[in-house]
Amino acid sequence: MIDLSDQKPFASGYNRHCYWHPEIPGRCLKVIRPENVEARYQRQQPLKKVLGKSRLNDNKQEQLAYKQSAIVSSIKQGHESIIWLHLPRFYGETRTSLGAANESEVLLDDQGNPAQTLESYLQQRGFDEPVKAAAARFCEWLEATGILTRNLLPHNLVIAQRGGQPELFLVDGLGAPNIQSRLSIIPAWRKRYISRRVRRFYKRITWELSDRKETWEASQRL
Repeated sequence: MIDLSDQKPFASGYNRHCYWHPEIPGRCLKVIRPENVEARYQRQQPLKKVLGKSRLNDNKQEQLAYKQSAIVSSIKQGHESIIWLHLPRFYGETRTSLGAANESEVLLDDQGNPAQTLESYLQQRGFDEPVKAAAARFCEWLEATGILTRNLLPHNLVIAQRGGQPELFLVDGLGAPNIQSRLSIIPAWRKRYISRRVRRFYKRITWELSDRKETWEASQRL
């Protein structure tokens, strides 16, 4: 068991805290915030509560996402390196003093700090040509590999330098809801699903750069 009692998270989301791995440089440990999982569960409609709390556990959902067919088949065919072009390497579940954690690679900047999110970059520099090209490569990779994601949100993507140019990496939001995952065995459906995620991604970037007089939810209906 890894002791995290003396550590503070270097990053936190609503559902998880991220800690540096105390024994292996370049890795992090993502620990669930159970109080927030419970709060999300209590806000669910009665019919959704029947589905249980596990679907609200981001660690469990991430583990399932890395087991999706597009990733597993690529690895079996000897194309594992393609998977990690835009995903952090994933090392499975690890026991810690704060509970079960997901262990994965940390994407770093040139100074050894956690890589900047696309959301932060857009706020500072806009959608400039280097990152626009990185976004295009990321979307082409999604379509080529058939990897399923949820909605592609700028705060779930980070920018890391690879081969002298910026590349986007998806650090959260991998995988798809259960029904969509089942339908993904149909090639045409999978292609349409990914195309919709890509279109919505670019629409989200446009919204991020706008005056935001409308909410994101309202802008999607236009």
